[in-house]
Amino acid sequence: MAPKVASGWRGPLRAGIDAHRHDDHQIAYAARGVVAVTTDAGSWVAPGNRALWIPAGTVHAHQAHGRLELHLVGLPATENPLGLHRPTVLAVGPLLRELIVAYTRAPEEDSPERSRLRAVLLDQLRASLQQPLHLPTPGTPLLRSLCALLYADPADGRTLAELGRAVGASDRTLSRLFRADLGMAFPQWRTQLRLHHALVLLAEEQPVTAVAHRCGWSSASAFIDVFRRTFGHTPGRAGGPPDQRPAR
Repeated sequence: MAPKVASGWRGPLRAGIDAHRHDDHQIAYAARGVVAVTTDAGSWVAPGNRALWIPAGTVHAHQAHGRLELHLVGLPATENPLGLHRPTVLAVGPLLRELIVAYTRAPEEDSPERSRLRAVLLDQLRASLQQPLHLPTPGTPLLRSLCALLYADPADGRTLAELGRAVGASDRTLSRLFRADLGMAFPQWRTQLRLHHALVLLAEEQPVTAVAHRCGWSSASAFIDVFRRTFGHTPGRAGGPPDQRPAR
């Protein structure tokens, strides 16, 4: 069965699609801008060298940031080349990028050429590395209260003990809850939150120095270092086609 395809969708800043589900698996790739997917389990965000795998039947909302150019490839629910059963961020190298763009722009009629293109695309997907860009949603009331403070202001630099006093819990209790509920330590979660927020601001063409300040880094150089180690490129290229926007 051939995949369903939607290609080349361009949206304004902060466009969104409310919670929905689809019967097919979906690959969402933003050739420009940043796309985020949110479920009850958390959020996943993908700049231009990442794609989102969304399994069939997953209730999710889309949020676009920046001037989005979105490419969607649908695969039948019976065909799961990656064996993934929850949303996942995947690395997109130059070849996979061009395959996705070419496939979604090609006519949808069945042809030997299109079948070969699809086969190579699936081979490249199988070789894609999974990326740890999931920001899990807290389930316990205490963590929801604490995380709400940081959602509102990612630059909030209070320690876990100081945040604990604001929500009425010890740092030891909160540290245990972060690991048990979210599967990561508090510093890891806060860094993920700040990176997610940074990608949104960069897609909206905010200067790197301003983004670093608004997201809680002590300097632009510290932010650039974390960003490069996480995404493999400088923050000046976030939200644009890979290798086509200079670092700022």
